[in-house]
Amino acid sequence: MTTSDGRTTTERPGRLGDPTRNLRTDPRTDPRIVDALTPFGLDQNSAPPPLRPDAPREHLLEFVRGAEAAFEGVFAALVDDLQPIAGLDHRTETIPGPVGNDIPLYVTRPADAAAPLPAILYLHGGGMVMLKGSGPVYARFHDELAATGLVVVGVEFRNGGGELGPHPFPAGLDDCATALAWVHEHRAELGISTITVAGESGGGNLALATAIRAKREGRLAAVDGVCALVPSISGLYGGDAGEREAALPSLVENDEYFMSCSLAAVLAEVYDPGAAHAVDPLCWPYHATAQDLTGLPPHLISVNELDPLRDEGLAYHRTLVEAGVEATSRMVAGACHAGDLMLRAAAPDLYRATVESVHRFAAGLTGSEP
Repeated sequence: MTTSDGRTTTERPGRLGDPTRNLRTDPRTDPRIVDALTPFGLDQNSAPPPLRPDAPREHLLEFVRGAEAAFEGVFAALVDDLQPIAGLDHRTETIPGPVGNDIPLYVTRPADAAAPLPAILYLHGGGMVMLKGSGPVYARFHDELAATGLVVVGVEFRNGGGELGPHPFPAGLDDCATALAWVHEHRAELGISTITVAGESGGGNLALATAIRAKREGRLAAVDGVCALVPSISGLYGGDAGEREAALPSLVENDEYFMSCSLAAVLAEVYDPGAAHAVDPLCWPYHATAQDLTGLPPHLISVNELDPLRDEGLAYHRTLVEAGVEATSRMVAGACHAGDLMLRAAAPDLYRATVESVHRFAAGLTGSEP
């Protein structure tokens, strides 16, 4: 910015420069995102949850159930007017889980596909504690990815809370690892050439953790690539503003832009009670060292400019590079957390660019033939 006497100064971005800013008043925000979120009151800074992470667990779980219903309602409204995508086959496989539970897998593929296709094992968001892989935003994203020539397998893993809970860490990760093993074993039957483990937000956490776990267990042959979109991986959401800014400035810069650190801290407590696994890379992959990541397959890390979680995704990318892993990063300008995935109707170019980036990454991999 320029001062009255002609000097040029650099204003700190977002709420680092002005604590009163919100998505509507931040000049970086894509105006289409503001317009799409306004009917839900989400163009303003989000209100803190009515309880803290140290609340009784039963109260935390009750809160998550209510939050899940609210988010599912918003997501359903955002895709309600979209026309179905033709030319796709859908089926559901139900496989046995690690503790006798059932794990539904939602398989979507182009109807006329003949040759083996790259596959996406998709893990949905929701902070590892809520939402469903069969939800409207995820069902649409599966279809959009499949329409580019991919086989998409959505995993209905156990959540830390909500309708599919309460199953804290590592239950959801156990289910994702089980699903990966099953898909790898059935490559020929599924008609797939490579497997990319992918997910957004909490699903991005699980995608990264699934790859780390596969390395630890000697099962990396099952993973040809990893794609994490706006991943929630640090767990550093409950500190005061000074602590958060020192660790990851975007946790303050973009706090309460669609999502808040206070909400993320509650979800983190539901997933990892008492922060018992606060620095375990399988629970919070941000804390992985280069040694943990050495030898992993190629990664794509996608972050959004106005996301509180932006800097943890970028930090993970840097650790991958330090570890010698082939890693690509991208940033979606003007978008809040998952704005490029939620707002198919309002910002179709942002949505298509993210779909295409995942397709290009998966289609460019080489791996085991079925």
